[in-house]
Amino acid sequence: MTAQIFTAVLVVCFFALMIGVGLYCRKGAKNVDGFVLGGRAVGPWLTAFAFGTSYFSAVIFVGYAGQFGWNFGVASTWVGLGNAFIGSLLAWNILGRRTRVMTQHLNSKTMPDFFEKRFDSGKLKVVASAIVFVFLIPYTASLYNGLSSLFNIAFEIPYWVCILAMALLTGIYVVFGGYMATAINDFIQGIIMLGGIVAVVAAVLNYNGGFMASMEMLATSEGGGWEYTAMFGPDPISLLVVVLLTSLGTWGLPQMIGKFYSISNEAAIRKGTLISTVFAIIVAGGCYFLGGFGRLFMTGAEVSAKGYDAIIPAMLSNLSPYIIGIVIVLVLSASMSTLSSLVLTSASTLALDVIVPASRKEMSERKKIFILRVLIVFFILLSATIAILKDTVWSDFVFIAQMMGISWGALAGAFLAPFLYGLYWKKVTRPAVWCSFAFGVGLMIVQLVLSLSGVTLGGVLGFVFKNSLYAGVFAMLGGLIIVPSVSLLTQKRKPQNTDEIFKCYDTVISVPASSSLEEK
Repeated sequence: MTAQIFTAVLVVCFFALMIGVGLYCRKGAKNVDGFVLGGRAVGPWLTAFAFGTSYFSAVIFVGYAGQFGWNFGVASTWVGLGNAFIGSLLAWNILGRRTRVMTQHLNSKTMPDFFEKRFDSGKLKVVASAIVFVFLIPYTASLYNGLSSLFNIAFEIPYWVCILAMALLTGIYVVFGGYMATAINDFIQGIIMLGGIVAVVAAVLNYNGGFMASMEMLATSEGGGWEYTAMFGPDPISLLVVVLLTSLGTWGLPQMIGKFYSISNEAAIRKGTLISTVFAIIVAGGCYFLGGFGRLFMTGAEVSAKGYDAIIPAMLSNLSPYIIGIVIVLVLSASMSTLSSLVLTSASTLALDVIVPASRKEMSERKKIFILRVLIVFFILLSATIAILKDTVWSDFVFIAQMMGISWGALAGAFLAPFLYGLYWKKVTRPAVWCSFAFGVGLMIVQLVLSLSGVTLGGVLGFVFKNSLYAGVFAMLGGLIIVPSVSLLTQKRKPQNTDEIFKCYDTVISVPASSSLEEK
């Protein structure tokens, strides 16, 4: 069997398995709760893998690993470790349990719905839905990046064919099976990602004579230097900014937080925390560690001409064709798992928070499911169209590319602080939430305008708006200061039903002695 046939068989089997899972799960997707949340009964393994695969897409493997590995060397591994311990371990411990309890108490199915019911404001829900819609679309379109260069290594397939195939397959299993199909496929795709990244890292290191030989080459090569093998790399401040944005940002992303809505019980949270953290260490740590050796495979002139996205494909082109086949399935898994999560989040937000409330008549569960499925198809087609246009008609137009980098910062900057404080603190007020929305989105829009116009600021503003990474971190950290400050100044605008909402945490439940020691 030739390498090309081997890769084709892997891809076909992968596609068939994804579709089969979607058809298998269609019976559990007959009502909104089952379609969007899996009936709030999803176990630890599925939830943990759904969280991890939504977190780490092909953008990280192809784009970020190449870019940050080039800039920071092997110190970029800290980004992956930050994703594991801040973006996964702390997120699960701080947000998981309280999110599950309060959202079930409020009967909230989306993040905008949470803002309405927690802060007693329908306008907050509408604006939050608009933010999700505007900033998730370019993020979704970016998931197709990297597919073209990787597929061209194994097959001579046009980019638009790769995009349409991935979009069609993802649409089939999400439309039929909803969240449960997504969760099961995320588990399968997560296993592929784990095995794939271990195989690729081992192959790349072996290509250069092993770990120590690779490190020595990186330190002494013409395009490298000792600073690229140092613990904190050549630019520790920028490295810290990247760690904060990519790790703390998950605390405010609706597609990530939504995973906590559906988890089944306390035991699932404990197990899910461990599983998710280990998954992140291997996948994210492995991706960024791999990218740290990019300077051994490309020159500075080549990167300037082809961009950071060419680094990982150039690295892989030197490996065995069979390893390349595994990588292609890995990238498909990473892309499709995140794509399914994003389109389900976008569709459920628009359907349940905007369209259904605007209807004058009470909708049946069947009609709501129909609307959700139509919107899923719409979002997949829209993102695929943008990706194709970006590669052809808009290839020289930077607006979409800028939006991709800014969407993460805008979503996390707007939502992180009010969601986090809303789970823990009774005194959060509606004006504080509005200020967080305005600050997070406003800061990233200013960053976008400055980037498009080519204007460079000096002083403190120049540091804040150095690039979208810096602006995104300041959007999140600023929200964490703004929400409590504005809340203390506007206590008269605090929702009146706060005490009733927080009673959900006081509910007494019985647990076995293996889970808790009885105090006498």
